[in-house]
Amino acid sequence: MIEQVVNPQNMMRAYSQVKRNKGSAGVDGMTVDELYSYLTNNRESIETALRNGTYLPQAIRGVAIPKSHGKTRLLGIPTVVDRLLQQAVGQVVANRFELRFEDYSYGFRYNKNAHQAVLKAQEYINTGLQDIVDIDLKSFFDEVDHCILLQLLYRKVKCRLTLRLIRKWLRAPILIDGKLTKRRKGLPQGSPLSPLLSNIMLDELDKELERRGLKYVRYADDFSIYCKSQYQARKVGNEIYLFLRDKLKLPINREKSGIRRPVNFTLLGYGFVPTYVKGERGKYQLIVADKSWNSLKQKLKTITRKTTPMTFDERIYKLKEVQRGWLQYFRLASIQGKLTALDGWLRNRLRYCIWKQWKKPERRRKNLIRLGVNQDDAYSWSRTRKGGWAVAQSPILTTTITLDRLRKRGYESLLTYYQHFTPYLGEPLYTRPVRTVV
Repeated sequence: MIEQVVNPQNMMRAYSQVKRNKGSAGVDGMTVDELYSYLTNNRESIETALRNGTYLPQAIRGVAIPKSHGKTRLLGIPTVVDRLLQQAVGQVVANRFELRFEDYSYGFRYNKNAHQAVLKAQEYINTGLQDIVDIDLKSFFDEVDHCILLQLLYRKVKCRLTLRLIRKWLRAPILIDGKLTKRRKGLPQGSPLSPLLSNIMLDELDKELERRGLKYVRYADDFSIYCKSQYQARKVGNEIYLFLRDKLKLPINREKSGIRRPVNFTLLGYGFVPTYVKGERGKYQLIVADKSWNSLKQKLKTITRKTTPMTFDERIYKLKEVQRGWLQYFRLASIQGKLTALDGWLRNRLRYCIWKQWKKPERRRKNLIRLGVNQDDAYSWSRTRKGGWAVAQSPILTTTITLDRLRKRGYESLLTYYQHFTPYLGEPLYTRPVRTVV
């Protein structure tokens, strides 16, 4: 297998993927842009070390990234050379396992995505499976047992050099605050190999669920089981808990796990609410979970904060980046009403930024006159004692910095973006709008 790994075509495909993913430098400081020249000079020595089994991975750089509720997640960033080699190994190993994976595993797989997982869950719920076993694995990527994982790999990968190389990556120390820490379990989040290894590990769970004839959906370490009754859900939950604890040695977060009804259940950022359409009793439609709304609003608030040193055009550009990504992901949900309210709030935030940028009363007076306000009103409005947020919502700015004027400067509402998307499985029918600058 190691010959397939170092095959030039496989290595070039791996390089293209690493280049596309970008990412930060590892402990050696080498960036993705410097990788090609490094490989040009050292390709033969790297290939020789891989064939001889003497290649030694470098340490992983540990970075704490913020989560909700003030918590942090430790992200492990390998060097770009290690990322390239892990990608190359992952491409070869994935070919051995992909056909073995179950159909209802949707995470990090070719032609599988989160939308398919959410739609399958909605299908289960709408067919009457409305007692849901929601199990949260406690720090899954930090708790994976290396011995169990390597045994599972050995079933399909008989190449000793490849297995030894994967084991070296699993055991590579992590650099946190200048100190190297040994690793005896867990997968580094940020490694190209981790998604595949997590699927190999949790495929054992999938096979157990299939053996029991259960309806389930799994996206990476996020999985749920759909049952007909609360009794069945409680029984299944206890049995799967024991399987995870005894067979895979994976702990469960008891606080976040439990038996849910659809209205109390969220999956991959989506929620479920009953539909009140005539003839559709007992059916549920998709909405965006409160946590996802709060996350979007916080991002928009950061971009439109008046103290953020940014030009208006830069704010619009960053807003479009956030809008495109968020709405493309949540295009399956019914959110027109909330988007309309959010658009009004966002426009007022932009008006507030413009008012703050004008600063002095005389400059405000001149700009109001340019926008069509008569001189007497422009003078009195520019000297108002209202606060900036009150001015943004008052006729002073709503009648001057109108929606049409904002559009001419490149602004496009969330609702307009949302209407460009068609909720079907595949790429959205979306054309990037042309920005007009006046």
